[in-house]
Amino acid sequence: MGCDRVVSGSTGIDAGALADWLGARLPCEGLPRVARIGGGQSNPTFFVDWGGARFVLRKKPEGPILPGAHAIEREFRVLRALEGTEVPVPRALWLEEDAGILGTPFYVMERLKGRVFDDTTLPGVAPQDRRAMYLDMARTLARLHAVRPEAVGLGDFGKPGNYFARQIARWSGQYAASTGPRIAALDRLVDWLPANMPEDDGAVSIAHGDFRVGNLMWHPTEPRVIAVLDWELSTLGHPLADLGFCVIPWHSGPEEYRGLLGTDWRAGGIPERDAFVAEYQAHARPTGPLLPFHVAFALFRFAVIFVGIADRARAGSAAGKDAAALAPLAERFAIRALEVVDQS
Repeated sequence: MGCDRVVSGSTGIDAGALADWLGARLPCEGLPRVARIGGGQSNPTFFVDWGGARFVLRKKPEGPILPGAHAIEREFRVLRALEGTEVPVPRALWLEEDAGILGTPFYVMERLKGRVFDDTTLPGVAPQDRRAMYLDMARTLARLHAVRPEAVGLGDFGKPGNYFARQIARWSGQYAASTGPRIAALDRLVDWLPANMPEDDGAVSIAHGDFRVGNLMWHPTEPRVIAVLDWELSTLGHPLADLGFCVIPWHSGPEEYRGLLGTDWRAGGIPERDAFVAEYQAHARPTGPLLPFHVAFALFRFAVIFVGIADRARAGSAAGKDAAALAPLAERFAIRALEVVDQS
């Protein structure tokens, strides 16, 4: 089998080391073609062409990271577990935990052909397809939450019960550990959330943790999801945490990670937030209503994620080139969370 010897751009990937590693699994001569996939602030991701095979490689970023962050091994495990379920995921092929190969642990999965949008308004899509795509997004999330963790070997993927209490403590701790300035809106949320947490109802599901338009791949021509991507924040959690996160676009503007507020999204065919939630609930296991708490928690958690991005930008280890420009979103999402709180 012949291999292309061209390495695209400056990827930071040692093509020779990758060739040796891939060659032990799929014999081929020469060097792989490697290209960095733009966008995203999580684990650096690359297209890899190796002979006639096309892969995607995801690895941990270089430099210091927070404990538990960028969990490549957990991503690989959940992808493997969901193969054969109704949740569409790319096939996870190989995991490498030895940081000596490419500098940090990584895994390789199949590369699918489809559409990925970083804009929640879905530019270039017909209005009727926009509505269908959003509603299929809701159904896809419901399908994920319908999977019984223990049935796919994920019964120990997280601690069941008291999810919100544990998560509030975790993200509050990550915020407290930040090297950046304090954010008044986040400080208020650190106090408000535990004081207004609903009673634990015992609901447990596989929670994606970052379920949004930008982490889905759609069929090349049809309005349906063919893959859920970026599982690094997945765990056993409460389904309403995922749903609360998924409705953030209805509570944020275009400058806030491409939200819908201020755009002509209704005329574009995108359904109302309540219609999206109703579609989810019509296909999900029975659960409680989506409360302002769940949305505020999701916005708080997203804000702390951007605190981490800002920290990595200052340290020079951010995964995305625009990390410094995104840093102010920590405060913006915290303010949006307080708007949800105050309106309730």
